[in-house]
Amino acid sequence: MHNIFQILMSQDTEHVKCLIIGSGPAGYTAAIYAARADLKPVMYTGMLAGGQLTQTTEVENYPGYPNGIMGPEMMEDFRKQAERLGTDIRFGYVSSVDFSCLPHKVVVDESKTILADTVIISTGASAKWLGLESEQKYSGFGVSACAVCDGFFFKGQDVAIVGAGDTAAEEATYLAKLCRKVYMIVRRDEFRASKAMVHRVLNTRNIEILYDTETKEIVGDGQSVNGVTVINNKTNEEKTLAVTGFFVAIGHHPNTDIFRGWIHMDETGYIKTIPGSTTTNIEGVFCCGDAQDHIYRQAVTAAGSGCMAAIDAERYLAAKEHVVTA
Repeated sequence: MHNIFQILMSQDTEHVKCLIIGSGPAGYTAAIYAARADLKPVMYTGMLAGGQLTQTTEVENYPGYPNGIMGPEMMEDFRKQAERLGTDIRFGYVSSVDFSCLPHKVVVDESKTILADTVIISTGASAKWLGLESEQKYSGFGVSACAVCDGFFFKGQDVAIVGAGDTAAEEATYLAKLCRKVYMIVRRDEFRASKAMVHRVLNTRNIEILYDTETKEIVGDGQSVNGVTVINNKTNEEKTLAVTGFFVAIGHHPNTDIFRGWIHMDETGYIKTIPGSTTTNIEGVFCCGDAQDHIYRQAVTAAGSGCMAAIDAERYLAAKEHVVTA
């Protein structure tokens, strides 16, 4: 404890009740609830303030926006609401953590130390991309990493999806219900997906599977996608598929590396929480949003878990206070 008090004396150290790491729907919702519970939350947004939705275009599946809304605009609404209720929102990234004792020690921007009674992790997850320049050029304008989020915009059109795992298979069958045709680009001569998912794909009449095939280039008119050039690994044959949408389903990477060694995670880095809660294996540390959800990954489910995290943090602090005063 002596070291903690030494840190407290430092000019670059601050003690807070509730620290929220990361923004986006989960972080901002946690901030709204924490502020209303008088936890005086401090949020560090991370390098992408607002999370993945700031890189999307129109959002039509979030309740409360009957005419849809642009992703960046929605995140701005979330931010304003959290700020109005009293959240101290700061731009910065967490460079290291020490969860060995209470309060928890979090270093921001490699310089400022925050001592937090509770920590809410809402760092999200990032889609894995193929690495094509054209992929980023048309991201949000025909290129997407979420079929459930954006498939509706391609209703009745021809699209392509790249991937061979369960997620790709599931998203391909989802798109097949909306789109006229779905080209499924599989790099090898077989799927990585489970037999049940492969069976579902093979029995969907408007999915055409292109085995041993890689994406070479996404073609567009400068504003939107109108094709994708692919190459067969065995024959070296190139062709361009006439599609208006291109979906990348090769996985996501949770933004949780900074917490390795402290927080229990699964083999891919998603943080494990106690079922029915946002509680982690570390006392006073909670996790919400895509950093712990590899199944749904939707804005509305992230927001819901952000609410849970704030309530869990408030109840944790109330219980601690009761023990101290009892």
